[in-house]
Amino acid sequence: MKLYIISGLGADFKILEHLKFPAYLEPVFLDWLIPEKNETLDHYVLRMAKKIDASEPFCLLGYSFGGIIVQEIHRIFPAEKVVILGSIRSHKEKAGLLRAAALTRIADYLPEKLFTSTFTENQLIAKMFDSNNTKLMEYFTVRDPYYLKWGIAQISAWKSEESPEVIQILGDRDQIFPIAACHPDYVIKGGTHLFPATRHREVSAVLEKIFNS
Repeated sequence: MKLYIISGLGADFKILEHLKFPAYLEPVFLDWLIPEKNETLDHYVLRMAKKIDASEPFCLLGYSFGGIIVQEIHRIFPAEKVVILGSIRSHKEKAGLLRAAALTRIADYLPEKLFTSTFTENQLIAKMFDSNNTKLMEYFTVRDPYYLKWGIAQISAWKSEESPEVIQILGDRDQIFPIAACHPDYVIKGGTHLFPATRHREVSAVLEKIFNS
């Protein structure tokens, strides 16, 4: 059975490359598409979903923004299982800056030049994720400014009610989606937002349990 995987905003497969899955699953990593000008999230999700063979059973796994995307894909093409890593199940789980951004729609007014590689590599961004991780910028390789600005705006504006079918794994030190605002099914102790890479053994053990149940 194919397991379609979508990484986080700006990230490629490297942040998830050490995860292990049950032998019956065939991991298929879906690359990010660059959004069209003024593209809606619904239209973008439809384009991403074209990469999925819905004629046979499949599972979905998403990390961070990818977790939001797989939940939206699941509404179009229901999956056998949906697992999200370092992501949220509904807009009610947003906290801090994301909640403020949702209320003010500030992302819509930020200039694209803020999302150049110079911006994404500065100390502020490093601290948001994990300032002690020397491989941080190796994980985040998709740096198209319009895509980054668009993605942040979509995360900020996303509204959805929680689906009981979605299985959530979250680090207890996640800086982007704080655990205090969520009630995850599984908690990775000591895990920052980069826990799929830094705690991959623990995550793999949890995934083994989920996909074999």
